[in-house]
Amino acid sequence: MAPARARGGIDLGGTKIQAVVVDERHTVLGQARSPTPTKGGPADVAAAMAAVMREAAAAAGLEPAALTHVGVGSPGTVDAAQRAVSSAKNLPGWAGSYPLAEQLGEALGTAVALGNDVQVATDAEAALGAGRGYRSMLGVYWGTGVGGGIVLDGRPWLGRGGAGEIGHVVVKVDGAQCPCGRRGCMEAYAGRNALEARARELHDKGEPTELFKIARKRGRERLTSGIWAAALERGDPLATKLVDRAVAMLGAGVASVDNVLDVEVIILGGGLGVRLGQAYADRIAAAMAPHLFFSDRPPPVRVAALGDLGGAVGASLLPPP
Repeated sequence: MAPARARGGIDLGGTKIQAVVVDERHTVLGQARSPTPTKGGPADVAAAMAAVMREAAAAAGLEPAALTHVGVGSPGTVDAAQRAVSSAKNLPGWAGSYPLAEQLGEALGTAVALGNDVQVATDAEAALGAGRGYRSMLGVYWGTGVGGGIVLDGRPWLGRGGAGEIGHVVVKVDGAQCPCGRRGCMEAYAGRNALEARARELHDKGEPTELFKIARKRGRERLTSGIWAAALERGDPLATKLVDRAVAMLGAGVASVDNVLDVEVIILGGGLGVRLGQAYADRIAAAMAPHLFFSDRPPPVRVAALGDLGGAVGASLLPPP
């Protein structure tokens, strides 16, 4: 018999859409995953999200309309009151504001709540994962871009709807161009999109790398976290050089944010963060050390305990609209 209070959660990422159905105890009853569309616009992304949610519901033996509601963690600026998402620059053709909750709700036949993707993942770690027992934490989500989530005094800090955009802390004035269009952002050096763009540029200039061979062998058009991890394991010189630079920039940027917030713990998540694991969390902690004002009491850096499902489970924790 299907749970009476089952609910859904969707993690909308730059490279994948992950959906789960959970019960009242947050147990995952069904899940599904699909690549994020690379062409089209918000309507195409919404249609793909609905398809993945239907698949997860079917795996749980349910119709989407039987869910109490579906929570969505989306990149960009989330206007929960207007039920819309804007400035989702890592998604195809996402110009202006799009009524994601309304469109997705109509497709699924149930209510839809919106939250920022990284913040809901951070909230999930605070409630269920590596952040349990802490009153303040900074979530650092290292994947397609670099996102952040903030918990202060046991509560999410949302600002005016756009808080936590740590990827756009400037780590080098007039530095590399970021996918956001600005220069010198931490994301311009550490985000997977920026890493891939730089890898292609240098490879075209003659620098050797196995990155694109691994991608072709796996049937991938884009350099996923797994491809970067495989290249690093092989000691690939270009992958190593670019990820070393990313770690250095993450250290400077995350330390700068912590100098303002002074949190108890930093949680490292996202596709690259989870895939590369605690060894890289330790490397980021070491890269932070020279930049921390209170260097005698650095916050621990821990890998997100909920793994790839953290964002979708976190979205399922959003209250119904």
